[in-house]
Amino acid sequence: MSAALIAFVTTFALVLAVELPDKTFVASLVLTTRFPWKAVLAGVSAAFAVQTLIAVGFGSVLTFLPDRLVSVIVGVMFGVGSAMLLREGFRTGDNGSHDASRGGAAPVSFRRAALTSFGVLFAAEWGDASQLATAGLVARSAQPLAVGLASLAALVTVAVLAVLLGRKLRTKLRPRLLQRIAGVVFAGFSLIAFGTAILG
Repeated sequence: MSAALIAFVTTFALVLAVELPDKTFVASLVLTTRFPWKAVLAGVSAAFAVQTLIAVGFGSVLTFLPDRLVSVIVGVMFGVGSAMLLREGFRTGDNGSHDASRGGAAPVSFRRAALTSFGVLFAAEWGDASQLATAGLVARSAQPLAVGLASLAALVTVAVLAVLLGRKLRTKLRPRLLQRIAGVVFAGFSLIAFGTAILG
């Protein structure tokens, strides 16, 4: 397989696993209970596109730095992502579920609903584990286009699942378990990056 295809598959799988149990999924679901689903999907997808460009841009800047320094930075980013995911995965509480079954779609314009959805998800994605993963994978693979497209595809896939299958799908998932698994994967990537920095 080509480096670009490997980067695409790796990024898509990782971001999808990270985002399924994340606040992004729940936020998209809750927004759908209040606004028309097409407007929510449009706003959420636009927010993801902008945040993915930001993450890819940051990751691309890292490729101009010395390899050892990049490995350290990538290790730190994945370490932070791992800590965030494991903290959520082992947090006691309601398992991340929300009662989104009440209330119907509010009678608001498509534009207003889409802008509201954009604002909520744009704010929620800052410093998110998927954003850190995207920047780290761009820096590590030097495949910004493949990583960016894969990250955006995974994020939009999660949004579609939340909007169209939302509550039914959510009852079949174990969000905390997915967060723990993703946290361990991130920790592994962090250790590999730090090992590369030390041995490189």
